[in-house]
Amino acid sequence: MVGALNRWWFEPVPVRRITVLRTIVYLFLPVDMLLFTGSVWGHVHTTSGYQPVLVARLLHLPGASPALVYPLFAVVVVASLAAVLRRAPRAAGYVAALGYGYWALLAMSYGKVDHDHLALIVALFVLPTVGARSREAAGWAVRCVQIAVVAAYFLSAYAKIRHGGWEWPNGATFQWAISRRGTFFGEFLAGVPNALLVSQWVILLAETASPALLFLRGRPLYAGVLFFLGFHAMTWAVITIHFLPHVICLAAFLPLERIPSRRRSRRRGARADVAEPPAGEVGGRPMEVAG
Repeated sequence: MVGALNRWWFEPVPVRRITVLRTIVYLFLPVDMLLFTGSVWGHVHTTSGYQPVLVARLLHLPGASPALVYPLFAVVVVASLAAVLRRAPRAAGYVAALGYGYWALLAMSYGKVDHDHLALIVALFVLPTVGARSREAAGWAVRCVQIAVVAAYFLSAYAKIRHGGWEWPNGATFQWAISRRGTFFGEFLAGVPNALLVSQWVILLAETASPALLFLRGRPLYAGVLFFLGFHAMTWAVITIHFLPHVICLAAFLPLERIPSRRRSRRRGARADVAEPPAGEVGGRPMEVAG
């Protein structure tokens, strides 16, 4: 049992998958800090509204200020780029994780706590643990990100029933959301009989069944990932709610190592040049011309 659990946790994956995932995650951070957690910028010049979340309270972290926010943003951006370019990737990765973690605490302390950042923060802290050659360490990091993705779905389903009861799937949840921030497509969908009710049940059941992603392989796994990508696309189209920080972490379920790298392309080109003799030669020797 213990052996099987260890094999599951440390299932080897190509380190190349971590390299690609690291690039996606780190390049996304500045975008997130400018757009999706950009509320921090609006509190730079005011001391009101700061209600620190539990971690910020325990660590006695101060709220947003010019002396904090601007350097913090710069540090995270520089560290992220350094990690992508493999300049002391482990140290740079931990700096980016700690810096962005503080930024996320600030953003969540001025409003609601967004569960779409759970997997992103987990990814930031586990990616620097992977060395250049350890496939088992790469497998562990990937598994941690996958579990965080699934936890966000499953705990969301639990919260829906815990706080909304069975009125969440059976009531007018989507109708209320569309009335507040619906799009043209959302209004159209609301006009289709029972479409919103069915959608609520589909979402609840899908989130409840999300742990299956941890055990599927091959095409069934890719179909599951595609389903959740479609779910997030529909959510955006209907009520303009995105989960992009979470969506990019779905990449941990995909064989990212198959994406060709520039270095690999150069090697293939070099091997082809060596294997293929120059034009006008056969076997490396000049061709003899009859006559």
